[in-house]
Amino acid sequence: MYDAVIVGGGAVGCAVARWLSRYRLRICLVERSEDVCTGTSKANSAICHAGFDAPIGSAKARFNVAGSQMMEALSRQLDFPYRRCGALVLCFDEADVPRLEELKARGERNGVEGLAVLDREALRRQEPRVAPEAVAALYAPTSAIICPFGMTIALAENAAANGCEFRFNTEVQRIRRQDDHFLLETAQGVLESRVVISAAGVYGDTLHNQLCETKLTIVPRRGEYCLLDRRDGELVQHTIFQLPSAMGKGVLVSPTVHGNLLVGPDAVRVEGDNTACTAAGLAFVSAAARRSVPSIRFGESIRNFAGVRANVDTGDFVIGEAEGAPGFIDLAGMKSPGLSSAPAVAKEVTKILKAHGDLPAAKTDYRDGRTRVRFKECSPEEKARLIAEDPAYGRVVCRCETITEGEILNALREEIPATTIDGVKRRCGAGMGRCQGGFCGPRVLELISKTLGISPLDVLQDKAGTNVLLCETKQEENHHD
Repeated sequence: MYDAVIVGGGAVGCAVARWLSRYRLRICLVERSEDVCTGTSKANSAICHAGFDAPIGSAKARFNVAGSQMMEALSRQLDFPYRRCGALVLCFDEADVPRLEELKARGERNGVEGLAVLDREALRRQEPRVAPEAVAALYAPTSAIICPFGMTIALAENAAANGCEFRFNTEVQRIRRQDDHFLLETAQGVLESRVVISAAGVYGDTLHNQLCETKLTIVPRRGEYCLLDRRDGELVQHTIFQLPSAMGKGVLVSPTVHGNLLVGPDAVRVEGDNTACTAAGLAFVSAAARRSVPSIRFGESIRNFAGVRANVDTGDFVIGEAEGAPGFIDLAGMKSPGLSSAPAVAKEVTKILKAHGDLPAAKTDYRDGRTRVRFKECSPEEKARLIAEDPAYGRVVCRCETITEGEILNALREEIPATTIDGVKRRCGAGMGRCQGGFCGPRVLELISKTLGISPLDVLQDKAGTNVLLCETKQEENHHD
C-alpha cells in the first residue's frame, strides 16, 4: 500500500513527487508513457510567465506568481537552464493602449513587480526588430525562459534520489474507492494507495469523473510551434507577445535557453493528445509571428512540433481535494501558466495533506540538489580534467550541439535513465541541433543498445512502436539467399 500515488509524469506531477519525497511517505508516480516529460511538458513555449494576465484572485494568478518567484532558485538547486530575459506585450493600435494599462494594473494586483508601459521609442530601444506598426508595449522584467524538459527531468530525478518510485508504461485505466483507500487498475496491475494526486493532463477529467458526481470537462487544444536555428537565436532579446485574446496568450516570438528562436503556438481544438502538425497551423503561426517581428526567416526552421494543452471548463486551475472523494486531489486544467506554477502547486499539495493529518515528519536525510556536466560550457581546465577522468568526454558525438559520449552515457545511467533516443535528447541535447540527429542518431542508438543491454532492433525513438531499425522476416532472408 502506498501513502500517495501521483498520476502523470509531467512538470506538475514531478514537482509534487519532489516535494512529497521530503517526507516519510511511500510514494509512487505512474506514467502512461515510457518516460517523464513526454506530453505537454516537453512541447510548450518554455516560458516562466510573470503573471500579469491571469484574472485577479484566480488560482492561475496565485500559483503563477508564486511559482515564478521560486523558479530561479530552483534552477540553481537542480541545475537546469533558466534565464530572466523579460517579456514585451505589443500593442498595434493607439486605441488599445488602455488595454496595456489594464494588464499592468492587473499584474500589479497579482503581485508582479517592475511592470511598465513603454512608448514607441522606448520599445525600439529594447527591441529594434519589432514591427514598426507596434505603438507601445507592456514590459515585464520578471518573465523568464527555461528548459521545460530539463526542469521536469530534474524534479523527477531529485524525487527518485529520495525514494519516490516511478512506474512507466503504466496507464491508469480505472480508479475506485475501497474502504479507506483507492484501487488503481493499471496496464501493469492493481495499485493501492491512501491518497491519489491526479496530474494527468488532458486525461484529468477521466479520472475525476470515475469518482465524483460533479463532473469535469477538459477540452484539449493543440498548439503548433516552429523552432529556428541558432543563426536567428538573437533576433530578439525578450519574449515577444501580442495583446492576449480569449483563446490565450497568442503567438509569441522568443529566444530559448539553448540559443534558438521559438515561434508559436496556435490554438486548435483536438481529440485526445493529437500532436500532428498541419500546414494550416504552421502558416497561421508564421503569419502571426511576422506581425510582431517581420524579419523572421522561417527558412531557418529546424523543427516543427506541437503540444496539447488541457483546457478545463472552469476556466481556471482546478486544485484541491475533489468534492465527494476524500483523499483524491485534482491538479487539473494545468495549461499555461502551468509550467510556471508547478513548484508552487506542489507546495500546495503538501499543505492539503498536512491539513488532513496525512503529512508525517520530514526526512532528516533528504538529499536536495543535483549537478550535470555540460561539456561545451566548461572551461578548458575543466574539460581537460573530465577527459583525464573519463576519456568518453573527449569524444564528441553530436557535432551540432557539441555533446560528448560521456554526457550521453550519463543520460543512460541517471536516477531515471533514458531508454529512448528522444529520452537522451531531452536529457543532454544530443540530436537537438541543426541536423536533428541526422549525424549523431546512429551512434546514440548504438550507445543505448550497449549500455542498456538490448538489441539495436529494440531501440525506440520514443514511445512503443517507434523502433528505429527494422529486420527482414526469415522468409525474406531465405528468399534473398
